[in-house]
Amino acid sequence: MTEPKPIDAKTFWRALGNRALGVVIATAQGADGPAGFLALSATHVTADPPTMLVTIDKRTSALPAILHGKHFALNFLGSGDQALADVFGGKTQVRGADRFAPGRWHPLTTGAPVFDGAVGAMDCALEDTIERFNVVIAIGRVVDFVARDGEPLTFFRGAYR
Repeated sequence: MTEPKPIDAKTFWRALGNRALGVVIATAQGADGPAGFLALSATHVTADPPTMLVTIDKRTSALPAILHGKHFALNFLGSGDQALADVFGGKTQVRGADRFAPGRWHPLTTGAPVFDGAVGAMDCALEDTIERFNVVIAIGRVVDFVARDGEPLTFFRGAYR
């Protein structure tokens, strides 16, 4: 093996940009109301039992809601939902519970808010957390889901597609 190259955070994000991602908003119902964030790292762990994970920056305001509520939902956005992705990605002035427009979000089994326009969502009961560096990896068992018609919103090489 040759000498490893030093990879800083900016270089790492550029390398990850070559991987197409479905755009996901992670949500939870906390003691102070609904909370959520743009989840850049959300994926399945295993199908038996059905399990998902999401990586959460420790500074993310939604982390206490996930830990308190012991649940999270992963909302897979549709192709027309870039503006909503921007809201949850912190690119607008809208913050906190104000991001959850009345009548557009409804709970599933755990109580986590699910976006009515999502092409799909997985509702997860929190089973475990792992702390590494500046993140918490939340692992949840899928207890409910919805699937709807529509095309997914994806992110590739720094742009929505």
